[in-house]
Amino acid sequence: MSANPEGGGRRTDPSLRPTSISVLVVAALAAAAVGWLLLSFTYSSLPELPWSPVLVLAVLAVAEAMLAQNTSARIQRKPGAPPVEPLAVARYVALAKASSLVGAIFAGFSAGLLGWLLLEPTRAAREDVPATVGALVAAAALIAAALWLERACRVPEQPDREDDDSDRPTGRR
Repeated sequence: MSANPEGGGRRTDPSLRPTSISVLVVAALAAAAVGWLLLSFTYSSLPELPWSPVLVLAVLAVAEAMLAQNTSARIQRKPGAPPVEPLAVARYVALAKASSLVGAIFAGFSAGLLGWLLLEPTRAAREDVPATVGALVAAAALIAAALWLERACRVPEQPDREDDDSDRPTGRR
């Protein structure tokens, strides 16, 4: 159904809304529950938790934070900043939205693991706590950087031009 400005009918204009914090919280809570349950059934058969996810998430967070800073300067047309391509901004927004969701899922999963590990009285569980805390911190950093990148991609508000009548046609000749 096409958009009907006269009323009646549904609008089908494409729109992209900012990432909802509630969606991120729900994803994190669901991942925390899965992490807790998974670990409670399989911990004895798992190897030591690796540090590689921490490194990957941290590198992604730093890269997206740098991209956010650069993109913000380019969109706001700060002196010395080259213009930004609109298609690149669309790609950055897609990256930011995906990264914030992945970060929330990983943060929730890590929080579930951490909760379970802190309650487990074994030496192996205590040895896995630092890697889990690192993953939780790196995931939170990725969420923050992704939300910053998404915010940096917004088009700045245009000042009202009601006072400037020189650009408007008068309708009289």
